[in-house]
Amino acid sequence: MFRTVNRSLYFLCLLFFAGCAPRYSQYISQYSTTTTDTVPDYSNLYYWAAHPWKKDPSDSVPMPLRTGYSVDSSVDVFFIYPTTFTDSKETRWNAGINDAAINAKTDYSPILYQASAFNEFRLFSPRYRQAHVRAYFSSDTARATEAFDIAYEDVKTAFQYYLEHYNHGRPIIIASHSQGSTHAERLLKEFFDGKPLQKQLVVAYIMGMYISTNEFSSLKMCTDSLQTGCFCGWRTYKKDYEPDFVVKEAGTGLVTNPLTWKTTREYADHSMNSGSVLLKFNKIRKYVTGAKVHDGVLWIGRLHLPGGFLIRTKNFHIGDVNLFYLNIRENLRTRVAHFHH
Repeated sequence: MFRTVNRSLYFLCLLFFAGCAPRYSQYISQYSTTTTDTVPDYSNLYYWAAHPWKKDPSDSVPMPLRTGYSVDSSVDVFFIYPTTFTDSKETRWNAGINDAAINAKTDYSPILYQASAFNEFRLFSPRYRQAHVRAYFSSDTARATEAFDIAYEDVKTAFQYYLEHYNHGRPIIIASHSQGSTHAERLLKEFFDGKPLQKQLVVAYIMGMYISTNEFSSLKMCTDSLQTGCFCGWRTYKKDYEPDFVVKEAGTGLVTNPLTWKTTREYADHSMNSGSVLLKFNKIRKYVTGAKVHDGVLWIGRLHLPGGFLIRTKNFHIGDVNLFYLNIRENLRTRVAHFHH
C-alpha cells in the first residue's frame, strides 16, 4: 500500500484513471444523502456497487471491445474494491455506508476502471464500511485492526448473502485490489481454503497486496495461464525499485506475472501486453509495458505511451489492474474454459 501521495504519483493517478481526480463529484447527486451510519442490508441493491440486476459503472465496456461482447451468466465474479476513503482531513476510521461522496468515488473510479475488467461474467461487488487508508500505517494498531474487522464483516456478510441468494452452485471468481485484497485473503481462508467451496473456485486474483508463502493451507498459487482452483497476485513497481517494507519481507511474497501468468523470473516484453485502460476509458493502449517477477513484487519497464517519460513515480500500485486490463480479461476466459472442461 502506498504511504504517501507525491506530485509524480498524483500525475500517475490522473494518467491511469479518474480515481485520484475529482471527476466523480458530478455523480454525487445520484446517491442517497442520508448521514445515518448503518449496517448494510444486502437484500437492497443499493448496497451493491455492482450487481447483475442493476445498471452500474461496472457494466461499461471500452469501445474497442464492444463488438461481440456478451456476458456468460454461468460464472460469477465477486469483486472487492480498493480503498476510496482517503481524505487526509477525515477523522473517522470507517467509511459511512451511505456516504454519497465516497460511494460516487467508488463507483466511478475502481468499479468503472477495475471491476469492468471482469464484466464478461456475472459481477457482484458489495459496498462495505471500508477502513480509512491511514489504518495501514497508523501506530494505533488496535484501532486499525478494529477498522479492518468492521470492513471485513461487511464483506463476509455480503458474500454469505450472495451464496444463499444468487450463486446457486455457479463457479466463482474472487477478484480484489488493495484493501479489497486484505479482505479477500480472509474470505478465501474462511470460505474456500480446504473447504467444500474450493471446488467451485475458478481462480482468485488478489492484486496489490503482500501474499505470504504460508497464507493458505490448501489453496495454491497458479503456475500457468490454464490452472484453476488457484490464486494469482502481484504488486507493481518500477524496475530496480524496492520499498523499505518490501526489503524487510526478504522476498517472501508470492507474485504472478500477469503477462505470462507464471511465477518464474524471466522478463516478459511489452509486446506481450495486450492492452491497458488508462484515463480514457474508451481507449485501449497496447504494449504499454513489460514485466518481470522480482523478490516478492512485479517490476515493470518503461512506459511506452505519450508522456511516459515524465512519470517519475516508482510505485505503480494505482495501475495494478489498469496496466494489464486486457491480459486479465483474456485470462479470465481461458481459465473459465478450462474449469468447464
